[in-house]
Amino acid sequence: MFNIVLYEPEIPPNTGNIMRLCRNTGAALHLIEPLGFSLSEKLLRRAALDYADYKSVRQHKNFDAFLDESGSGRKIALTTKTDQRYDQFDFCTGDYLVFGPETRGLPEDLLFSERFDARLTLPMRDNSRSLNLSNAVAITLFEAWRQHDFC
Repeated sequence: MFNIVLYEPEIPPNTGNIMRLCRNTGAALHLIEPLGFSLSEKLLRRAALDYADYKSVRQHKNFDAFLDESGSGRKIALTTKTDQRYDQFDFCTGDYLVFGPETRGLPEDLLFSERFDARLTLPMRDNSRSLNLSNAVAITLFEAWRQHDFC
């Protein structure tokens, strides 16, 4: 299936919603520290419902540790700083879809490094900053999953 990677997430309810999304789609969730909250935080658990203990959530001390511990799947960054649209990309099972923190996105030195196989964006109207993180993850994950007939 697919992997969702949250780089230094900041807002507990977003991560909780993404936990539910991953559980319901079969995606693995990777959290790259530092986190802006504790995994036992009430707001995270409330958003995640009974999925907060989902076994496919893995924490990594930093991005390098994530790379060392992750599989060979492609690392794909989601960003507002590219023109390549997510819906014009062929996703592969095992891809790692990497999303930056809610308030700042992925750091540019990481985003434009050789660590990523692709950089994708979700189209938005001009003068828009970004979508809510959990919405962006859902849109991207469902497109990847749709391309594989929801299997």
